[in-house]
Amino acid sequence: MEEKSARYLVTSALPYANGPLHVGQIVGAYLPADVYVRYLRARGEDVVYVCGTDEHGVPITLTAEREGKSPREVVDYWWAHMKETFERFGISFDNFSRTSTELHAGNTQLFYERLKSGGYISEAESQQMYSPTEGRFLPDRYVEGTCPVCGYKEARGDQCDNCGSWYEAYELIDPHSKITGGPVEVRETTHLYLDLPKFSERLGEYVSGQDHWRTSVKNFILGVIDAGLEKRPITRDINWGVPIPEPGFDEKRFYVWFDACIGYVSSTMEWAERIGEPDRWREYWQEPDTRLIHFIGKDNTVFHAVVWPAQLMGVGEGGEEPYVLPYDIPANEFMNLEVVLYGERHPMQMSTSRNLAVWLHEALDRFPADPLRFYLASALPETGDTVFSWRDFQGRVNNDLIGTLGNYVNRVLSFAERYFGGELPQPQEPSEEASEVFADFKELERRYEEKMLSIRPREALGELLAMGRRANRFFDGQAPWKSRKEDPDQARASLYACSVLLGSIAYHAAPYVPEAVERLRGFFDGPVARISDLEKLPEAYRVSGAKPLFVRVEEAEVEAAEERLASAAKS
Repeated sequence: MEEKSARYLVTSALPYANGPLHVGQIVGAYLPADVYVRYLRARGEDVVYVCGTDEHGVPITLTAEREGKSPREVVDYWWAHMKETFERFGISFDNFSRTSTELHAGNTQLFYERLKSGGYISEAESQQMYSPTEGRFLPDRYVEGTCPVCGYKEARGDQCDNCGSWYEAYELIDPHSKITGGPVEVRETTHLYLDLPKFSERLGEYVSGQDHWRTSVKNFILGVIDAGLEKRPITRDINWGVPIPEPGFDEKRFYVWFDACIGYVSSTMEWAERIGEPDRWREYWQEPDTRLIHFIGKDNTVFHAVVWPAQLMGVGEGGEEPYVLPYDIPANEFMNLEVVLYGERHPMQMSTSRNLAVWLHEALDRFPADPLRFYLASALPETGDTVFSWRDFQGRVNNDLIGTLGNYVNRVLSFAERYFGGELPQPQEPSEEASEVFADFKELERRYEEKMLSIRPREALGELLAMGRRANRFFDGQAPWKSRKEDPDQARASLYACSVLLGSIAYHAAPYVPEAVERLRGFFDGPVARISDLEKLPEAYRVSGAKPLFVRVEEAEVEAAEERLASAAKS
């Protein structure tokens, strides 16, 4: 096994606390991170996994205005809703925080003060969109228009969700107020800025040295840096957010992008306080051998690979409290939907405003978490956009999860319990066939480990399925249904070898289907471990009360789920 790192700090992008979670978000930042973290924990690594809700900025105030509520009411409700949904889905955060705490406000203001003292903050007049109808400056996300780069017609005032480009709101084509649909005009206002150009050289050197980053991420960020960085505003004309410790800025707040990533630090501090070691957060943020890994969707790449490292560089200058920089930023692509309309299947982009999405809490009302986790893991958009299909979900669960993995577990355990009383003692020597399959498994384990350590959990899942297929071939070749009559000792020895394989499959499946493997441990008494890690094979395996781990997805369930999407697409 590869030598362990000192520690890992893993984060998932902070979701806005203004609506439910959908599967596109889950495959971008949460499921791949959770699978990776569970894998690291099984290896015995020192790993902390933090997240929390992003509770500031315009998305929150937009929701509050639309619903006639206060921003606090909105974020309180959605923080609780998201926390429950993540728990139901098996996302194993060590801490799930929120950015509306006093602790986080203090951290954000501290970051600001340190960046200011380092000469990285400036004040300047800027052009901002103003709504004569509403009589106020409009934050960027209150403005919509056509993207000046790609022509996307529903582009936000600060960033295009379609192509990821940054721009100023006044650069939009045909801009208008998102609230009223009315006209907007450009007026002057004063804001504070982060001087990103001062970090250009250091950022270029830092990114160039990240040879383990995904090529698409590294090349994109180097292109952004090479094109020339500009000062970025860190304040907005809004009354919901972290207050700015400067005179004359009482009616403004920190721009949400400035404080959002600081939320990772705040969440780690909360975790340290909760376990009774309040200074331990420093190990994960200020010790150089920490591997800081941010799981995000590709639309958050610039913030995490340019702006956030610049903030950390500036705050950590002087050597007193240096911060580690991100070790890896596995940015995933997008997931679209397959929608069945009038008997034909169409790929469509998710649209939360049209309710055209697979909401995770609703999916969990229909299906257990593990089959959903398994299917989504098989469709992670690691290298390109993918499509969520309820029909594909049915096929992957019934054919791969149940037909390959679950079927093998059921065959081995039911056979052992029915014909041998669940007692499988170790044979004196493994057969030639058993030794051969153990060697094959060690190679599959190595390939699984290589892919997981490279943060490619979808590809690692492919190796797990290869284990299942190899184990089923071994079971078929041993034909215990024949040998139990002709040579019971041989049948028992074959099932012992099958149990060794089962323990390896369960170990490697646990990051994907944790609840099922936990139930397996209740009726399978034997090591759930890599064959490569077994110093010696166990004296015996025991089985008692084995039950199937998964339930097939029925046609009627798929049709009902597809109809809900079709109804949303037609509306």
